[in-house]
Amino acid sequence: MTQDNNTGDQPPPEPPKRGSMRFQDSNTQPKQPSLAEQRARRQALADEERDEELARQADAKAATRRKILIGSGVTVGLVGLVATFYTVAKPEGDVTAVCTDSNGVVQNDDYCDDSYVSSHGGYHSGGFLFLPIPGGGYNSYRYNYGGTGVIGQRVSGGSYDAPSARTNVNTKSGKSVQRGGFGISGKSGTGGSGKSGGS
Repeated sequence: MTQDNNTGDQPPPEPPKRGSMRFQDSNTQPKQPSLAEQRARRQALADEERDEELARQADAKAATRRKILIGSGVTVGLVGLVATFYTVAKPEGDVTAVCTDSNGVVQNDDYCDDSYVSSHGGYHSGGFLFLPIPGGGYNSYRYNYGGTGVIGQRVSGGSYDAPSARTNVNTKSGKSVQRGGFGISGKSGTGGSGKSGGS
């Protein structure tokens, strides 16, 4: 009778794997990290702290840059506002006004002055001043701006159109017909209106 080597249907038990742990005793002490592991942990912590510091610095620079840009915008806005103010307020220049009659002949500056004309029975209408003449009727007068000439001669050059309100206008005798700046007409030296006699 032959003997069978198989003792049953059960497979033979597997040998335990090397390095595997099947259980841990409660008395087992944790293994101390090696020098390389300790160095790697310290390096990782240092890298993390450095990255956080760089992020803080970047945030601080961005905030400063925003403040500078906002400040620059405000400064540029204020400079523009001040420049506009001075452009509007600054007179464009000086022009001499010459009083002329209806034929363009230079006359006495008083004939284009409202207060003088009204005190002598005249009136102002449509940019002209009217002074009564002996024997009846009126002579008309108005300013020529920028022209030249002496009393009794025809005016040379200039225009009968009033200059910009930002232009200083004075007569040869020194009366201010119009004071430039903000479009405000000034008063003449004898109390007349700033644009009297202009067309």
